[in-house]
Amino acid sequence: MVERKNVQPVAISETKNAMTKTIAVLLILAMVIQVIKPLGLPGLRRRGDFWKLAVFAFAIWSAALIVREFTKM
Repeated sequence: MVERKNVQPVAISETKNAMTKTIAVLLILAMVIQVIKPLGLPGLRRRGDFWKLAVFAFAIWSAALIVREFTKM
């Protein structure tokens, strides 16, 4: 008898990985821009405020990973 393996469809897995990679690239880009020329948003008016974007990035990344764990098929 052949055992069935619990395998996710490729499209779903690739989409979720692409989403977390896109989030990472966009947030790193925002941090680099903040260091070069501050964004001017409330709380992000100085170059040294890029660490706030790093904390925000960590929170978003963590949330995306947690959501991905709970929505596995």
